[in-house]
Amino acid sequence: MNNFLFVAAENDAIPDCKAGGMGDVVRDVPRQISERGDKVHVIVPAYSRLHRNGGTLKTRLSFQLRGTSYSAELYEVIPKKEFRNIHHYVIHHSEIEAGDIAHIYHNDPKEPFYTDAIKYIIFCTAVAEAIKKGAFGILHIVHLHDWHSSLLLFLKTYHPAYKVLRDIRFVYSIHNLAIQGIRPFEDNYSSLKNWFPDVPLDYKGLMDYRYRDCINLMAVGIRLADAVHTVSPSYKEDVLLPSAPPEFIGGEGLESDLQEADSEGRLFGILNGCNYRNIRTAKKGSLYSNILTAIFPWLQEESKKYKADFLAHTGEKVLPLLDNPPSFVCASVARLTEQKFYFFKRSPSALVAILEQLAEVNGVFVLLGTGAPDYEELFRDMSRTYGNFIFINGQSEDVIDSIYLESDLYFMPSLFEPCGISQMLAMRNGHPCLVHRTGGLKDTVEHLKTGFHFDGDTYEEKIKNMVTVFGEVLAVFEKDKTLWRTLGSNAKKVRFTWKKSVDAYYKELYALK
Repeated sequence: MNNFLFVAAENDAIPDCKAGGMGDVVRDVPRQISERGDKVHVIVPAYSRLHRNGGTLKTRLSFQLRGTSYSAELYEVIPKKEFRNIHHYVIHHSEIEAGDIAHIYHNDPKEPFYTDAIKYIIFCTAVAEAIKKGAFGILHIVHLHDWHSSLLLFLKTYHPAYKVLRDIRFVYSIHNLAIQGIRPFEDNYSSLKNWFPDVPLDYKGLMDYRYRDCINLMAVGIRLADAVHTVSPSYKEDVLLPSAPPEFIGGEGLESDLQEADSEGRLFGILNGCNYRNIRTAKKGSLYSNILTAIFPWLQEESKKYKADFLAHTGEKVLPLLDNPPSFVCASVARLTEQKFYFFKRSPSALVAILEQLAEVNGVFVLLGTGAPDYEELFRDMSRTYGNFIFINGQSEDVIDSIYLESDLYFMPSLFEPCGISQMLAMRNGHPCLVHRTGGLKDTVEHLKTGFHFDGDTYEEKIKNMVTVFGEVLAVFEKDKTLWRTLGSNAKKVRFTWKKSVDAYYKELYALK
């Protein structure tokens, strides 16, 4: 039996521990590994809350940081669903606090990654101590996810207290190359030297090539892992090339590291899978009632008081739809970031043109998400101006499930997309998607077979084509019902199974038979 440890910032196998697609991957891959008869331990930070829901204290961990003694607690927690040979854990320490993004990540606009770097340094060091202490038994594979966990590779390579980690194979998955965890080497509380004053720093091996006085934790993962993984084949090809935004998003300054990993046979592009069993579903016809049900408790939350007026406005817009639903629903669910909605932020006129096209067919655009304040403000303003734009400025599993079940078209205008899970979930329910032809989106959605693409050689061409293709989508819906039904049927038949993905993991990432 092989013994795995998954280390990540999110894990949707336990309640209230998801902000994006990483949470789905960390939930689903261990289940596939379990089905093969192997054992998996999954560990995330407790964020000062996750250990309280029936967590069982397994051990206390003592380690050195900042030249002083630190102590953290390892809890085993109860998952949403039990699976054989899977154990879920959280690390609790008072400085590992919940952030303002999905109660996980912190938004530090003045000094990016300041708070998150601190909590993930503590988290990773505690995980290293737990491995050293034998809390998970003898490990064969440690699978790390994004920069939040890559510090384990620094500890493995450079920290004299954690040489035991060198006997284990480390795999590193890149979920979003654009978020890199860049922090100063020195002269800052949230710097590497402050937390590891006694560890000699390999500045050349750890530095960000653009900010040479900083460590790049995403780069650390790429440089030091035994195998590096992008979450789709097309994204792998993209990141080997330099970015030329906004027309093309590629290696984001790390293309030389990725090219080196590729030349060494360490870089693999394997498409994420989608869960087709044990699916959490919504009751059909409940979209608008679920939105209203979600809004009411949000109005009572102190953290949402600043937008209480807008939430009430949203409720007023949705209420009439209970009796008079629209004829066409276009929907998006995403964190509000440049990656997901750059096109709308830079060219709000494109969103207006789409809303005007929808109005001609009695259609609405439902967008659910939270994130960057300037994106939230943009969409709140658009909602107040346009009656058929419904902005759900919060997070609700019931509303999200209803959106995937009841939307006629799922829309992903992502600037770039490493893989994307939303299009798979929409397709699973038999809905065509309209996507920007990039990364994992072009690996999963086929134009005029399972959905629609837009693209262009320049930004202006992309925006023009996005609006044009949206009009073509509505024309098919209105005038060619046979093609529309075929697209939906084809989308529903496609299977992006985790079994196929994990077969490739075992062969290429884990180097196991």
